[in-house]
Amino acid sequence: MKCLLIASESAEVLFHWTDPEFQQNVQERYGASQEDGQGLPAFEDSISTLFAPIIISCSTMVDRLGDGYTSFTTENNHIYVLHQFDECLYIAVNGDGEEGEGDLRRKIYVMKKMLEVLFGMVTLSSNLLRRELRPQDTEQRARLWKFLQSLLETYSHLRENDQSFLVEAVERLIHPTLCEQCIEFLERRLVQQLNSSVERAGEEVMHAFILVHTKLLAFYSSRNASTLSTSDLLALIIMAQNMYPSNTDQDDPNPEDVESTSGSGPESFYTPEPSPTDRDSSSSGDKPVRGSTPVFEFVDPDVQMAEDSLQTLEVPPPDPSTPRRVFLEVSLKDGLYPMMPHSMYCLPLWPGITLVLLTKIPTGAVAMSVYTFLEAFAKLEKRLSEGQEGSAATRGQRTIHEVRSKLDKFIKALGPSEIQSGQLQKDWTEFKNLAFTRGGPGFSTHLIPSCKKMKTQLCGVYRQCFLLESRQSDIPQRLSPGLQERAQTMVQEKLMDWKDFLLVKSRRNITMVSYLEDFPGLIHFICVDRSTGQMIAPSLNFTERNTSELGKGPLARFIKSKLWSLVNTTRRYLQKGYSTVTLRDGDFYFCYFLWFENESGFKLEAGDIPILPDDSAPIGMLAWDYYRKLLRYYSKNHQGEVVKCYELLTVHLGVIPAEIILQHCRQLASKLWEPSRNPLL
Repeated sequence: MKCLLIASESAEVLFHWTDPEFQQNVQERYGASQEDGQGLPAFEDSISTLFAPIIISCSTMVDRLGDGYTSFTTENNHIYVLHQFDECLYIAVNGDGEEGEGDLRRKIYVMKKMLEVLFGMVTLSSNLLRRELRPQDTEQRARLWKFLQSLLETYSHLRENDQSFLVEAVERLIHPTLCEQCIEFLERRLVQQLNSSVERAGEEVMHAFILVHTKLLAFYSSRNASTLSTSDLLALIIMAQNMYPSNTDQDDPNPEDVESTSGSGPESFYTPEPSPTDRDSSSSGDKPVRGSTPVFEFVDPDVQMAEDSLQTLEVPPPDPSTPRRVFLEVSLKDGLYPMMPHSMYCLPLWPGITLVLLTKIPTGAVAMSVYTFLEAFAKLEKRLSEGQEGSAATRGQRTIHEVRSKLDKFIKALGPSEIQSGQLQKDWTEFKNLAFTRGGPGFSTHLIPSCKKMKTQLCGVYRQCFLLESRQSDIPQRLSPGLQERAQTMVQEKLMDWKDFLLVKSRRNITMVSYLEDFPGLIHFICVDRSTGQMIAPSLNFTERNTSELGKGPLARFIKSKLWSLVNTTRRYLQKGYSTVTLRDGDFYFCYFLWFENESGFKLEAGDIPILPDDSAPIGMLAWDYYRKLLRYYSKNHQGEVVKCYELLTVHLGVIPAEIILQHCRQLASKLWEPSRNPLL
């Protein structure tokens, strides 16, 4: 019984996702007409009818009281969590007891993050976002919603089964020799060849990385590239997994077929047939076949017609050669620019192993200009709303006169042919008449509506340049299919002898065996470097097929449930300002520590952790980078020092004395960061 809904203030459904139980409940309650192929709109109407009273009630409270409710529980124990972003209301519901308020709030924020990655600054205008999320064409809307629904389901699956998404940090494959070779290969061969090719259509590869399931084998950024934030990298991994989901039962060879996962390379391989020696046959024979469907013969034509109708609502399999436009954060010397346009190429090497390329598009400078103007108008609007008028409204930011000259040049460069730029010119002229004309109102509250118009028009130009044109362009600006295929082939040839080893290694990245001698009684741990957004933890296998130190399925699943619960508990305490938590739960003893160090590894004195309200954004790095703000807050008292933040979670047997457990935690933290063992450097 789960649901997530995005609605406008007028109760118009902009997006919805429901699990089968919730959908069945709604259909039983309102009935769903299946006549004339109107099943989808009928269910959408039912959803709208169900949530309309809640949406209207929330809007009324905001209008009259200036605040709305954030959550409530119904008589049948259904939990509703609500959050309003501008004019869009997000509602998450759970009725089966599997999710609490924190889980639902996190789901809302993750959904908002994915929309920002997909639509960029269009999300800053509720009116334009409504057009993107609810296209007039019913089939186009169905395809878009199906895609967004699959993204949400992929995230939920990863968070329930993957430790890296539990703590929202990236996990690297631990094999220093191979990782170093792959990074060098990406730098000196792959990226260099791609960026020197005439077939790149003006695009420049900024980042290239190889994923084995959700783990990072190698990551390379070009010298003039900005650092890719952990939040964006996690979102891209979700998208890659959504395009090519990991199916461990089919993708991975049996661990017993690979004799060693900790040496410098595999000693035996699981290969159904000898590896082909011909270059072309190796590149074509090892690529996963996507979109191949079995052929059915229907005797009844009505059945065939029904099948065809269903197919029109399905998302077609992804075409690797078609990039997806994504909007990512860029950090430059002159400031931080969120939601800058990039092209994402997700190239499957083999099932479970993927090459991802991120390119900068030729017109990216337009997005930087739009963001600069948006920021200036937003600050001006805020100051005017606070009652600051005249020179006080423009003090301490880019001078409005500087923005004026730059915006004049920007509009002139766009040209008069674009409809959107014509409307922008009209509203900008109106703004200048109000703000700069002698005898006009000047910088007063009368300028607020004009500020809002300017922000909407700037978002419209951004949408025209980076969303609409990317869909309609007859000559797409992208790496040519041939260039992509060569990149795919190059990496396949590099990793041909390692692929089976890597698939097994991703499931048994590190094991507890190497730690049991030094730390008797230690069952599991997770250590996270929040400065780099990377984590290390022993593998947990939950299936009957894979065996770990915890045995097969049931015991590992039991430890997993305890671990997931521990992470949720520690986040609640961290939200209340606690950086250390120790608790006993039956036969287990749990510990959690958050601490700061300087660049030389010296532990800094623990300060006060900010206390957050219950309805604040969820602690993590995916939807909202809590740790970046925490580091900024803590660094105020350590000027001139590079401050790093770490977390350690441990699970011990309860019979181990508490003083021994605390000693283990200190030794484990120092051991993990020894240069010879450190997998995160």
